[in-house]
Amino acid sequence: MTLDDMVRRHGSWLEAGINEGPVISSRIRLARNIEQYSFPGWASEEEKRMIWKCASEIFQSMDSPYISWGMGETPALDKEILFERHLISQDLALKEEGCGVFVSPDERLSTMVNEEDHIRIQSLQPGLNLTAAWHVADAVDDKLESELTYAFSPKLGYLTACPSNVGTGMRASVMLHLPGLVLMEEMDPVINGISKIGLAVRGMWGEGTEAAGNMFQVSNQITLGRREDEIIAHLEQIVLELIEHENNARIRLMNDRALVVEDHVARAFGTLSHARMITSGEALNLLSTLRLGLDLDMIDQFSRRVIDMLFIAIQPAHLQKLENKELEPEERDVVRAEMLRDVMENVTEDETLE
Repeated sequence: MTLDDMVRRHGSWLEAGINEGPVISSRIRLARNIEQYSFPGWASEEEKRMIWKCASEIFQSMDSPYISWGMGETPALDKEILFERHLISQDLALKEEGCGVFVSPDERLSTMVNEEDHIRIQSLQPGLNLTAAWHVADAVDDKLESELTYAFSPKLGYLTACPSNVGTGMRASVMLHLPGLVLMEEMDPVINGISKIGLAVRGMWGEGTEAAGNMFQVSNQITLGRREDEIIAHLEQIVLELIEHENNARIRLMNDRALVVEDHVARAFGTLSHARMITSGEALNLLSTLRLGLDLDMIDQFSRRVIDMLFIAIQPAHLQKLENKELEPEERDVVRAEMLRDVMENVTEDETLE
């Protein structure tokens, strides 16, 4: 599988369109370091190359095939595609020799090497499925730990570059689509409440990003002193409460402002169907509105599969890969609008974008 193949389909972790309502996907990330090497921020170039070589040998020996990208030889555009697909972080995309990622063909498992930590295992699953994501990540972790000596303290747990990850080294997160709470202007109080109970709310692409398209990631912040199952159970409880708040907000919207919401959805469809230029931010917000319209049974000519695929396909690097050339920002806005017009006019259940 190549990146050219990947950009024409959704990642199967997304399983676009299978879930109605707020929950999009679940993620478990494990941070690990190898005992005999300095953390990546202090490691020499030779140490990083040794770690990458060691990880490569382990992944090549696994029963399931993995695709690897070394950051030193991966073009900038391809790095951006991996980032847009949630397979690497922006930090890893900026790195070079001795750093890289291993990705399963279905994109549900990616393992970054020499980002902030030596090893960062990431398991992605569609819907609210943290336990399944944990089992996948844990299996890969066990395989790596059988051949590597992790930096581990009997008192503190797994040792990591950032103190906030010490302990289990686990970050659990759930991506949610919360337009009801946003439209009811209730998102800020929700974020404030969540932050007080040890959780964080971030944007669609994680730390430091805005909540484009009304997409929010909710994750744990505390790893020290808690077992993995406790972290997962706590996050799931809060996510279920968030789902209830979002569904209640949608009910109140329909009871009090149904015509306004219908107009909102109709205008989104009209803009996406006729715009000649559109930025990725505007497109994400309009697609979010269409997804809300689907959930509220206001429109039926679209599938969630198509809309969820477009959330990724309209991103700058994906557009350029599909066009097979580099585009200036204004050119991307024109190509993006053309793609969206075509999809709005010819909605299908196809799983690829040509």
